[in-house]
Amino acid sequence: MRKIALQTNFNISEKANCAVSVIEHLQKLGCEIYLSSQNRERVQRLVHNRRGLRFVPYPVLCRDVDLLIVLGGDGSILEAARLAAPEGVPIVGINLGRLGYMAEIEMDELHLLDTIVRGKYHVDERSMLKVEILRGGKEIVASAYALNDAVITNGSVARLVDLELREGGTVLSSYRADGLIFSTPTGSTAYSMSAGGPIIDPRQHCICVTPICSHSWGTRPLIFPDDAVLEAKNICEREKMLYLTIDGKANYELRRGDHVRIVRADITTKLLRVKERSFYMTLRQKLSGGC
Repeated sequence: MRKIALQTNFNISEKANCAVSVIEHLQKLGCEIYLSSQNRERVQRLVHNRRGLRFVPYPVLCRDVDLLIVLGGDGSILEAARLAAPEGVPIVGINLGRLGYMAEIEMDELHLLDTIVRGKYHVDERSMLKVEILRGGKEIVASAYALNDAVITNGSVARLVDLELREGGTVLSSYRADGLIFSTPTGSTAYSMSAGGPIIDPRQHCICVTPICSHSWGTRPLIFPDDAVLEAKNICEREKMLYLTIDGKANYELRRGDHVRIVRADITTKLLRVKERSFYMTLRQKLSGGC
């Protein structure tokens, strides 16, 4: 791997300084380093040796590269997935966040980049969701991909909403709850877990639906096969607008009568791994406070 894109928030000094260390390490390995052109001035002030630096528009950052390195936490990796997954480019995360559940490398482990450049790694392929909003249940007005989850709520106000869940066009249940979470196995350790959903091995092929604080004793999380066609209909009479949030970042308005269709995406996120560490070892280390 010689063409490597790098993504971080250069407006945060800690992340910018860490990025400089990574850039200098990659330069010693003879790599071409691709960065967003919006960070050109900031990078050129921080990096004295500009050998191998390439600046390109952010939307095409992953178009001609072999790897995307992300410096940040899980939120940064989720954002990067929307950029890299459509191009089939693998991601390796360098943890600068608090949990860093999906990150592979710590800042004191930059020597592992040498291993990656030499081609000694394996790829952990993660399923994604394709999420569409159908206005009035008919016209598609928005579409997005999610690596973790798609969440329907009332927004910033904690108030009960009414949603109807369908699978393959058949009504399964109506929920009065704070909202619904549709998660991938990767996202099962995020918001879904906090809401009482199951932890799912990412090697499984399924979609999990978890209600948030449901106002019914009989409502439990549901797990569907990944070929299911799920729809959530906004049937709330009391609220003018509900909101759909993708991976905790992108937000969309939902009118009364709108449908949100959720299916497994035809693209995947490829997380690059260099450590011999299973999902369950990571789970124990990260979620027990052992990191």
